[in-house]
Amino acid sequence: MALLADKQKQEHGWIKIGYYSLGDTFGVGTFGKVKGERDRRLSQEKIRSLDVVGKICREIQNLKLFRHPHIIKLYQVISIPTDIFMVMEYVSGGELFDYICKNGRLDEKESRCLFQQILSGVDYCHRHMVVHRDLKPENVLLDAHMNAKIADFGLSNMMSDGEFLRTSCGSPNYAAPEIISGRLYAGPEADIWSSGVILYALLCGTLPFDDDHVPTLFKKICDGIFYTPRYLNPSVISLLKHMLQVDPMKRATIRNIREHEWFKQDLPKHLFPEDPSYSSTMIDDEALKEVCEKFECTEEEVLSCLYSQNHQDPLVVAYHLIIDNRRIMNEAKDLAASPPDSFNDDYNLSHPHPERVPFLVLNPQKLKHQGVRRAKWHLGIRRQSRPHDISWLKFVVNPYYLRVRRKNPATSAYSKMSLQLYQVDSRTYLLDFRSIDVFIPSWSSVPMTRCLAVSSLK
Repeated sequence: MALLADKQKQEHGWIKIGYYSLGDTFGVGTFGKVKGERDRRLSQEKIRSLDVVGKICREIQNLKLFRHPHIIKLYQVISIPTDIFMVMEYVSGGELFDYICKNGRLDEKESRCLFQQILSGVDYCHRHMVVHRDLKPENVLLDAHMNAKIADFGLSNMMSDGEFLRTSCGSPNYAAPEIISGRLYAGPEADIWSSGVILYALLCGTLPFDDDHVPTLFKKICDGIFYTPRYLNPSVISLLKHMLQVDPMKRATIRNIREHEWFKQDLPKHLFPEDPSYSSTMIDDEALKEVCEKFECTEEEVLSCLYSQNHQDPLVVAYHLIIDNRRIMNEAKDLAASPPDSFNDDYNLSHPHPERVPFLVLNPQKLKHQGVRRAKWHLGIRRQSRPHDISWLKFVVNPYYLRVRRKNPATSAYSKMSLQLYQVDSRTYLLDFRSIDVFIPSWSSVPMTRCLAVSSLK
């Protein structure tokens, strides 16, 4: 394979993989290299005879489903015995990290604009039950018009109700206290912390927590004390302190950030639309016709591929490439600052689009007609109270606290109990109790968990 690739590059200057030609290397990431590519047209028979078997990995699974203006798009995955090739959106502006290093701290207006875009992408991830877990300026790219694009989902993870994450990952300077300490964490709170560090870097040109000695760095992060320069707006200082709160339960949520006075200034409406499904509920007739012309197929064939939701199909890939290429060519330089007056002006839309994502429905009242069946039984304790009040309802049997670690003889792990509070409907919350086995190495400095004797809730 390597000899063939070298021969192709010597003869043509490009390595050919499937119907793409690979160019120069732009950069090297955690799991691979980033190369330029140009699309090669193949006949319809060749395209349909191409059997692409994608390998299962988190970055591929997550990005294939994402369509957001501030998240790098993944168009297609090509797998061969030795490599995985991902056809992704190209942005030419480089990393946000390099931009900060070159220009120093940014002014407040530019920092707010970039941060609003980043948070919009993070909110999109969380609504799709995905946490990034490695947000940092190196993983935020800039396009030709200085719009932010979140990239590198190699350490991301899917969220589930009642589940916590415990993997220590990400870059130490941007990692939340609960991650570096090895404690269980929900996920979104860790992304909020990292976003707060990015905001600080935008405004100050430095990091809030930094030290060459890793143990000292970890202590600074766990203490949560950072320097705030005098030139910072008091309003943004309050936002930073809320986002960089050591206790994840007291840390700002995306809703808190969106409602903050500093964040709301000059906030483009299209970053947090009331109905964000507008762009994925219709078929673009012009793109549909262009695909038919280039691949010599009928509209019915293209629509069939789109309705099948097979993102690997070459016709589906071509459809999205055409739409995005046209958007990139036509968008104004200040697109991120001012959304288009009408989304129907740029596209001739007439057919319902199959790519509906249920997570994007922000108004649950619209779903009442579906007749969701309520479960007749449940595990845990259900209450119609505020989450803050429920957290104080644990009944302690006696005033004594027991510090123990019980080893499970079957699994050779230490038993713990986790409490997860999640919303059942608009008024009801469920406090779920779950027994977990956690392996704690002998060298770990993680303190023993304080176990409360939980009897009942009043």
